Amino acid sequence: MYQFLIAVRQDGNVLQNEDGETTSHLMGMFYRTIRILESGIKPVYVFDGKPPQLKSGELEKRGERRAEAEKLLAQAQEAGEQENIDKFSKRLVKVTKQHNDECKRLLTLMGVPYIEAPCEAEASCAALVKTGKVYATATEDMDGLTFGTSVLLRHLTASEAKKLPIQEFHFSRILQEMGLTHQQFIDLCILLGCDYCGTIKGIGPKRAIDLIKQHGSIEEILDNIDPNKHPAPEEWLYKQARDLFLEPEVVDCDTVELKWNEPDEDGLIQFMCAEKQFSEDRIRNGCKKITKSRQGSTQGRLDTFFTVTGSISSKRKVQNKDEPISSVYMNRAFESGEQPEMTNDESDTIHYGEINFSAVRTKNHSERSSGQEIIYAEVCHQGKKMNQD
Repeated sequence: MYQFLIAVRQDGNVLQNEDGETTSHLMGMFYRTIRILESGIKPVYVFDGKPPQLKSGELEKRGERRAEAEKLLAQAQEAGEQENIDKFSKRLVKVTKQHNDECKRLLTLMGVPYIEAPCEAEASCAALVKTGKVYATATEDMDGLTFGTSVLLRHLTASEAKKLPIQEFHFSRILQEMGLTHQQFIDLCILLGCDYCGTIKGIGPKRAIDLIKQHGSIEEILDNIDPNKHPAPEEWLYKQARDLFLEPEVVDCDTVELKWNEPDEDGLIQFMCAEKQFSEDRIRNGCKKITKSRQGSTQGRLDTFFTVTGSISSKRKVQNKDEPISSVYMNRAFESGEQPEMTNDESDTIHYGEINFSAVRTKNHSERSSGQEIIYAEVCHQGKKMNQD
């Protein structure tokens, strides 16, 4: 949703109706969802619940960065520096409860299901994957793997202009090739940096991987490193962070029923046209596309949506311990491809409202020809991770 608020603009400003209400998020959600449906992917949007208490420190840091952006914006405005004005204005974009509620209303009218996670949306996505409700979590945040999602997709909704191939990660294969258990992988991710606690000073990705392989846990690492050279944070809550990754608060998957309905065209016209002043012709045309996507039986593989690279090959070896890793953060330490391009405006900003996807595979393969499968997608609504390089 944050992506829509900064990208869907006219003359540098967010779209608004006659009452001055922002509508960029609705346009982005409407047309992206249609595009997904037309590609044979059935989206299920998952919205963040309350953040865990462990995240309070990270949220406080985000508030400080926001305050700094406000100061820099004021300086840019005083100096008349339009480029910096645009840059810092985007850093202050914030997804509100009203934005969330309006998107939920829009999805309901479009016939697309959504789920409200009790806590972190990605944790619920991982639970849905593990229980067979969905095929994969698709997100730009590798924390999905830390929460244990079986399959993770990246770049599923990247713009066509970027021409980024979809990357598919299989968690069991990652663990196998790295020679780690799930808990050891979590400890590694904590060492590399997460939202819930600090890190040990002077321990980068290469050193962290070596230490986990040698000692097996953070506890053993702490017993075998020089605390003066590599001090751990005071009152380091790594155990609590580990427990949160292992047993997060998630949606009750047994009660989840995923249903895609016909769009409520009259309701969409009332909401999007009468209330939000969108073009009636465009909204009706969108409804036709939704209906056609439901009626057509041409759903296929993900490569009908974007060019897809193969999943992580069993022949692909874990990065040699002597090879440099470009970032100290887990998001990049386990890349199978290149990091998605980020503009300067996006790369150093944290905002709630990033939209991520998960995908589910239909259980009914008997009606498909060989090599064909229906891929659904589940969208996670969560905080936008900051590039912490």
